[in-house]
Amino acid sequence: MEMLKNLPIRIWDALRSSLWFVPALIVSAMVVLAVVLVYANGTVDEEVLGRFPRLFGAGAEGSRGLLTAVASSMISVAGVTFSITIVVLSLASNQYSPRILRNFLRDRFNQSVLGIFLGIYAYCLIVVRTIRADGDPFVPSLAVLGGVVLALFGVGVLIAFIHHIIASIQAGQIISEAASETLGAIDHLFPEPIGDPFPEGEDPGLSRFLGQTAWLPIPARRSGYVCRVDGEALLGLAERVGAVARVEYAPGDFCVEGMPLVSLAFVPEARAPLSEAENRRELFRRLEDGPRGDEAKVDLVAGKVDALYILGKNRTVGQDVGFGIQQVVDVALKALSPGINETTTAISCIHYLAVILSRLASRKVGTRGRASDGKLRVIAERPSFEGLLDQAFDEIRRNAEGNVSVLDELLVALGTIGTFSRDADRRRALRRHVVEIAAVADRSVAAPSDRGGLEARIRRALVALGDPDGGDWSMGGEPPRHAQDQGAGALAGRG
Repeated sequence: MEMLKNLPIRIWDALRSSLWFVPALIVSAMVVLAVVLVYANGTVDEEVLGRFPRLFGAGAEGSRGLLTAVASSMISVAGVTFSITIVVLSLASNQYSPRILRNFLRDRFNQSVLGIFLGIYAYCLIVVRTIRADGDPFVPSLAVLGGVVLALFGVGVLIAFIHHIIASIQAGQIISEAASETLGAIDHLFPEPIGDPFPEGEDPGLSRFLGQTAWLPIPARRSGYVCRVDGEALLGLAERVGAVARVEYAPGDFCVEGMPLVSLAFVPEARAPLSEAENRRELFRRLEDGPRGDEAKVDLVAGKVDALYILGKNRTVGQDVGFGIQQVVDVALKALSPGINETTTAISCIHYLAVILSRLASRKVGTRGRASDGKLRVIAERPSFEGLLDQAFDEIRRNAEGNVSVLDELLVALGTIGTFSRDADRRRALRRHVVEIAAVADRSVAAPSDRGGLEARIRRALVALGDPDGGDWSMGGEPPRHAQDQGAGALAGRG
């Protein structure tokens, strides 16, 4: 059942990322339209068509020549369209980031344009084949007129395509689309817990048990990036076998075939730590109605677990907010590279990262444990606000030494994000980033006017984020004691 449940999702993800699906649908629709109009022409009285000679009065040779010209033009334009698309993909990869190519491939407008040109070409071929000049002459006037209308429509589509391509390669458009997809993932994932949140701090005995027990690994059958996990079905599977399932690979992680995709542990009433062999025997006992043989039973569970995962060749944003953030960060790093040195693009990236993290700052991420009927069933590491904040700003800060504009925008962004959360831990993480930016500015900015402006910005940011000593900070001096403690604590936590 799990495989059948995820099959539509697998198919839909594959079709959305393919370049042929939408064009194939449009070409098929055009072929059907051609057949329908040819047959409809035979049901219309010739006298009715004769009343409009300018529309339906073309002869066999003229109609054939017209449709042949349209078909030749459309197949040529389709080739040019495909070439332009390839050039744009190459430009976007070199100028911005190879990871944004997926967004271009999924662009419905580009796919539709290619399908329209190929569809008009197929339409003309079908209609031309039905035109007869000798013996029993036949000219499907309705279909020929339809070909003219489609040719004019194709001209309009070509103009719209050129406009779309020009707009789509602009930095702001690329960054905005990546940010919009990430915001959609945040709205979908947070806060949408699967099952009931498990209060980890209320059962220290179970926590000790889970730390001491030897888990039973369920190996992965494939290699690839984890794109999606059906957490609800995993919760149900753990409940059916009466075990606790620990997710070893979360969305965005790369899993190697044979490595444990999920690990199982059983919690007896005595709460004594179980060895791997004891967990294995317990699993076999609970699968008495399953296939015969120990390996067959493990293979059965591995198959059920595998059906809950969608693995791909590349990361996707659907359940991986970090990948969405990384796409924007990659564009910023490319802009800050010495070969490009495009500060304005980097600042645009910071603006959209502030939008993403502001949305995330107001959301509840949830606990790592998922429960059913009050019993812990699934343990899955979830992305933390602090971790995503580090992912968004650490690399940009390291590559922005001496760039006053970028450092200033980073400080503005941190202050903006802080207004969306009153959580003490999150505001502490934001203050830590302000202190780290201050250290970069102190060692890399020499001009007194620049240092003075950044110093004022740093003070305002620290005070806005709740640091009572932030107003006393000065460039070249010791950070306020409150800020020092935050930085030390953060570094210790990382270790």
